[in-house]
Amino acid sequence: MSRLFLRFALPSALLAGSALLHAAPPREESPVPRDLINAVDAQSPDAESDALAAVAAANPLGSKENPVRVGGPEGERAYLARLRCADGKAPQIGARSEAGAGGFGSVVASFAVTCPGAAPQAVIMDMYHEEHDETRAPAGLTLSPR
Repeated sequence: MSRLFLRFALPSALLAGSALLHAAPPREESPVPRDLINAVDAQSPDAESDALAAVAAANPLGSKENPVRVGGPEGERAYLARLRCADGKAPQIGARSEAGAGGFGSVVASFAVTCPGAAPQAVIMDMYHEEHDETRAPAGLTLSPR
């Protein structure tokens, strides 16, 4: 019986797990108005992304409605490493926590960012944007050059 399991059941389970790794990012209800999403759904994916970016731009960068767009966990770490406080020093970065659906419809993460003499602020990030290179920093912070 165990040889039969190893020959058939285990490879099937591994293939199913592999399919989950390559699935699309989890999607929740976005704070962007549903009618705007429906209007651009008929267009290309680039048009949808551009429309969502235009709506998000009306909100502060790093907020849930306008998260910092990065590519994967590596993009999150790289962006956070470039953040600087008003004095030019690196801020203290808190633990990553899930923050629900962001302005682009995918699950976003929140990081507590603390500068000396200032209250911690949350920087919300959306890691499902491999194609985007964010060059701006949230209010009160700057980005160091690469």
